[in-house]
Amino acid sequence: MAEILDGLKVSKEIKAEIKVEVEKILEGKRRAPHLVAILVGNNGASKAYVNSKVKDCEEVGFQSSLIKFPSTVSESELLEKIDELNKSKAVDGFIVQLPLPDQIDQEKIINAIDPRKDVDGFHPENFGKMALEMDTFLPATPFGILTLLERYNIETKGKDCVIIGRSKIVGRPMSILMGRKDFPGNSTVTLTHSYTKDIEEYTKKADIVITALGDPHFLKGDMIKEGAVVIDVGITRVDDDSPKGYHLAGDVDFDSCATKASWITPVPGGVGPMTRAMLMKNTIIAYKTSVYND
Repeated sequence: MAEILDGLKVSKEIKAEIKVEVEKILEGKRRAPHLVAILVGNNGASKAYVNSKVKDCEEVGFQSSLIKFPSTVSESELLEKIDELNKSKAVDGFIVQLPLPDQIDQEKIINAIDPRKDVDGFHPENFGKMALEMDTFLPATPFGILTLLERYNIETKGKDCVIIGRSKIVGRPMSILMGRKDFPGNSTVTLTHSYTKDIEEYTKKADIVITALGDPHFLKGDMIKEGAVVIDVGITRVDDDSPKGYHLAGDVDFDSCATKASWITPVPGGVGPMTRAMLMKNTIIAYKTSVYND
C-alpha cells in the first residue's frame, strides 16, 4: 500500500515557518507583508478559494486585502486597479483570481501585473526566468509539488516522469521544472495531453506520474507500474447523495493506484493545501526582495 504525500501536514509546517519569519519582521518594527486578491464576479469556487487565501494570510500574520468587482466590470477599470496596486508601496504581491468574464482579455490582465508583485508566477517574464532556471516566482501549484517531493525526499534524478495535461499554470511549467538541473528535477520528462495516443503506454513506464486534467478517476491502477510515485493535481466536484450534495474527486482512482504506488497524494489534502502555502511563500519572497521595502 502506498505511503501518503500529506500536503495538509507539510503546508501547515510551511505556514508555521512563515509565521516565525513574520514575527521577526514585526519585532524589527517593520510592517507585515501585504497580499491583495482581486475577485471578479460571484463564481462559487473562486470565492471559496480567495476566502481561503485571506484566512491563510491571517494565520501567518500577513496583512491581506480583498478587492471585489462585479462580473460586469470593464477591462479598463480592472487595468486601472492593477496599475494602482503596481505603484503602491504598501502592497508586496497581488493576484487576480481566474477565470475572468468574457469581456476581459485574461492575457492582457496577466501581462499588466508588475512581475515583481506577480506572486501567482503567471507573468511571461517570470515564466521565462523559470524556463531559464533563474530566480523568480514559480507558479504556486508546481512550486507546491516540488516542495512536497523535496520534503519527503522523493528521488527524481534520472527518473522517468510523465505529466498528463499541458495547462499554462500546471502541466507546462511542471514539465520544465521536473527537467531542470536541481532537486527536485533532473528527470526525463514526457508531457502528454488530449492528443497523445495511448497515454497508458507512457504512464506504465513512468517512475513519477503527475496528473492535471480535471477528469475524475482518469488514472487507474492498471495504468501505472509497481512503485510509481503518483501526484494528483485534479480536483472536481462530483454530485452525490450526501448532505453536501457532492464530493471532491481527483484525476487518480485512488483505491486502485494506492495498491501499486509507492507514494501518492490524496484528494483533498494533497496538492491543494500546498498551492495555498506556496502563495504565502511567494508573498514573503516578494516582501523581502521588494524595491519599496526600505
